[in-house]
Amino acid sequence: MRNILSAALVSAAFAFAGIAHAQTPQGYPADYAKTVDAAKKEGKVIVYSTTDAASANALVKDFEQLYPGVKVEYSDLNSTELYNRYIAEAAANNGTGDVIWSSAMDLQVKLVNDGHALTYASPELAALPKWASWKDQAYGTTYEPIAFVYNKRLVPEADVPKDHTELLKLLTAKPDFYKGKITAYDPERSGVGYLFCNEDIKFFPTAWDLFKAMGKAQAKLYTSAGAMMERVASGEHLIAYGIFGSYALSRSKKDPNIGIVLPKDYTMVTSRVAFISKQARHPNAAKLFLDYVLSKRGQEIIANQADLYSLRADVDGEATLKGVTQRIGDKARPVPIDQTLLDNLDQTKRLAFLSKWQQAKKGQ
Repeated sequence: MRNILSAALVSAAFAFAGIAHAQTPQGYPADYAKTVDAAKKEGKVIVYSTTDAASANALVKDFEQLYPGVKVEYSDLNSTELYNRYIAEAAANNGTGDVIWSSAMDLQVKLVNDGHALTYASPELAALPKWASWKDQAYGTTYEPIAFVYNKRLVPEADVPKDHTELLKLLTAKPDFYKGKITAYDPERSGVGYLFCNEDIKFFPTAWDLFKAMGKAQAKLYTSAGAMMERVASGEHLIAYGIFGSYALSRSKKDPNIGIVLPKDYTMVTSRVAFISKQARHPNAAKLFLDYVLSKRGQEIIANQADLYSLRADVDGEATLKGVTQRIGDKARPVPIDQTLLDNLDQTKRLAFLSKWQQAKKGQ
């Protein structure tokens, strides 16, 4: 009886050790198990994100399966709502969301620069591109090319612009055909739109000529990529300028009439930036979630289930850094996660841009 009991205890010990090993990813520090245990005691992680809940669902489910006992409380917000909620919570000094994950790269860098982020060197840091992390606080999680999207049914093949110069020539040559048929983000009302315009100005010497041509074509401006995609799919608009490749890819899988162009002169690449709040109520669970999103396992789900584009070089699939490189070679222009993004938030610069934009909207 004693031998049977002893064998059972040894078997249970090995089973427990196997579980513990499974929850401490290979190559992580030996004491990471303490973080896992502390996270389980916290019981949950609160994530504020601009990523649609539907897109993040596979990630959340897999994380909860990997770390049973740690639930994800996920809030899907637009970038302005997310920023304002976080700022209000931080000001109240009574705890905040744990992981702040947003596509508004400049606002995320501002929060980090203002001292809101926990310093945490993720064990996954070495697997990330150098531009995708800042001060062991802000981390890029995706590699999302910014694309042109068009209606394959209604845009003549000869008109499909392969780069920014071709789009400018098209709008100059056929202003009547495309009048009211072009759509883009509104940089006056959309933080993402403002960021995109400023990046275009850096990379494209005649960016303002393109903006003026869009003004002459009476381009329709929106704050939602979803709204733009809907109207291109319906034929109300024909070409959408500056669309997240993730949204375009996901929609094109459901609608064969959606065409996608990664501009061959340069393709801007953005990343959803995550940080752990310094006032996080569940800091250990937050570390687990951040590390999971950056891990190869999490990034494979990002690429192949969420269509959000992985930024790790060791992940295969269409929606990956590797996949983008195969399509456009060295033409990718990632927006680095660093303090240069704060330049966009300078009020003098913003007012000067908006004054010039108002003229461009009139085609002047």
